[in-house]
Amino acid sequence: MKETILLISLTLFALTIMVAFYRVLRGPSMPDRVVGLDMIGVNLLSMIAIISIVLKTKAFLEVILILGILSFIGTIAFSKYLERGTIVERKSDH
Repeated sequence: MKETILLISLTLFALTIMVAFYRVLRGPSMPDRVVGLDMIGVNLLSMIAIISIVLKTKAFLEVILILGILSFIGTIAFSKYLERGTIVERKSDH
């Protein structure tokens, strides 16, 4: 019973990732695309966690942590780029 529910949730997360990927490709604006990428990252983390439960292993926990950090940093970088037009600011004495 538990494995069936986990497999159904994996299927629904995969469907959600496909919908978010469509939003990334066809999004009317750049912020919509950034939100779609963030949504893909969060759902991918959830899928990896469920796969870890199904396989009864803790080997994927580091992958979840690293992917979560990279997804967060990527979202922040995209948001900063959209707001200011640059990611790294350089100070000038002019």
